[in-house]
Amino acid sequence: MRTIGLIGGMSWESSAEYYRLINQQVRDRLGPLRSAQMLMYNVDFGPVEQAQHAGRWDDAAAILVKAARSLEAGGAECVVLCTNTMHKVAEQIQAAISIPFLHIAEPAAHAALAIDARTVGLLGTAFTMEQDFLKQRLIAQGLTVLVPDEAERKEVHRIIYDELCVGVISEPSRQIYQRVIESLTARGAQAIILGCTEIGMLIKPEHSALPLLDTTELHAQSAVAFALGD
Repeated sequence: MRTIGLIGGMSWESSAEYYRLINQQVRDRLGPLRSAQMLMYNVDFGPVEQAQHAGRWDDAAAILVKAARSLEAGGAECVVLCTNTMHKVAEQIQAAISIPFLHIAEPAAHAALAIDARTVGLLGTAFTMEQDFLKQRLIAQGLTVLVPDEAERKEVHRIIYDELCVGVISEPSRQIYQRVIESLTARGAQAIILGCTEIGMLIKPEHSALPLLDTTELHAQSAVAFALGD
């Protein structure tokens, strides 16, 4: 088994999900007492979040590059960045290490294509929905990507930072997300990519008429596939 390196803490709520999902999948694959070989570098989200909202992406990248190098030095054989938004600096992280960086967009795109969902709705932080760093990866795989309108994007973003990142699960917020999903469905979405690693805590398959492609779960699966040599 190869050793997985996780960069977590953004937020730690979803990082805990990565830890659970990866170990659960290894156990299911290898037997009841098996678990994953992995290291986690858990960053302090505060300085990262401040850099995000101030547009200081190089400062945020420097924090994550340090984490990635520490994981490699500690014996990790790949790096998994446990957040969608900070994939904005994925190329800087990969350039700083000599081990593979497992990008979060690839398994999401493959999952959409596997169910023949060529038009997808993308939910995430405002950075993820409005900028191209994740969308272009999906488009390059042949997908059409729809995002909510401006008012909806503000609400989706607010709920992530004010609630989900601090472990608050609210039924009114779930209903807001459901209305956004319904709007994307009406515009032609065939599946919804949960493009923030916390959204899966709020929106489950039973809350959507469309298939949900949870990037946290799919990214964890890709990490397990790497570790087990699939």
